[in-house]
Amino acid sequence: MAFSTQNRGNTLNGILFVALFAISATYIAQFEIFHQFAISPLIIGIVLGMVYANTLRNKLPPEWQAGILFSTKNILRIGIIFYGFRLTLQNISDVGAAGIIVSASIVTLTFILGYFLGTKVFKLDRDTTILISAGSSICGAAAVLATEPVLNAESYKTSIAVATVVVFGTISMFLYPFLYQSGMLAITPKAMGIYLGGTLHEVAHVVGAGNAINEEVANTAVIVKMLRVMLLAPFLVVLSIWLKNKVVNKAIGDINKTKITIPWFAVGFIAVVVFNSFNLLSNNMVHTINQLDTFALTMAMSALGMETCFDKFKGIGLKPVYLATSLFAWLLFGGFIITQLAVKYV
Repeated sequence: MAFSTQNRGNTLNGILFVALFAISATYIAQFEIFHQFAISPLIIGIVLGMVYANTLRNKLPPEWQAGILFSTKNILRIGIIFYGFRLTLQNISDVGAAGIIVSASIVTLTFILGYFLGTKVFKLDRDTTILISAGSSICGAAAVLATEPVLNAESYKTSIAVATVVVFGTISMFLYPFLYQSGMLAITPKAMGIYLGGTLHEVAHVVGAGNAINEEVANTAVIVKMLRVMLLAPFLVVLSIWLKNKVVNKAIGDINKTKITIPWFAVGFIAVVVFNSFNLLSNNMVHTINQLDTFALTMAMSALGMETCFDKFKGIGLKPVYLATSLFAWLLFGGFIITQLAVKYV
């Protein structure tokens, strides 16, 4: 056991070692250049971890490995739960029915399309397909991190999915404002905000793109993005049930004896959102919680990077890139059509 009397010290050393990477990532993220590109500590953390994994990893005492694994699993789950303090139920009413419809449609259709393309067209493995599709459809790296423990996927597959979020989300962050400001998109500021929030990968990408246009677009975009984030919990529950049913349908035996595993951190996420909706905590306290939560997620990302050696990518090929590119194109064009229809008819 990781925290048994014999292993407790080494496990704590491993956790503290990961925390040092998270502290470094948090410090680096404060540099002006990273602010300009809206690159979060989470992304910097996984990059630092991957650099370490492929250079000095063999220098790490093997006994510390338990602390790294604890960070990728347990600290990750805790981080996802407290991510709910960024949301309230009141956010839903602020953007109206159009924002809700766009959010639900993008999440559902993007994931279904991604799963079909990944498994049927590009012949990609199930876990990588689901992770890339979840990151593209919901909330980027946070969705990938939250989906990974439901699948019990290998770390390098999670890193692949996160990499696609970073690349295509960053491209979108620059492309969308350019298209709007050049007049190529005949769309109102509110609709543009819904479009940004409904289709960009990361919250940071939405913030960056929205503020590159104007405050009205930015505010609407962030709220719609938060609606997509709120769909993370029900998505994880449905995914867990669906995966369990697939196993049951292939199994031989008594179906009634098979239990459905509902991810407890998804339920905790919903509970925190509901609690936060009553404004029982001061703004300063919520801000502090969000800062600590960002640090916890940065630790999880750093640890994930430490588990990602490039040797594991051999044989993967370009299939993940093909899938991520296809979903990027869908979000760009399909998302625009969905937004226009929702704004016009709802």
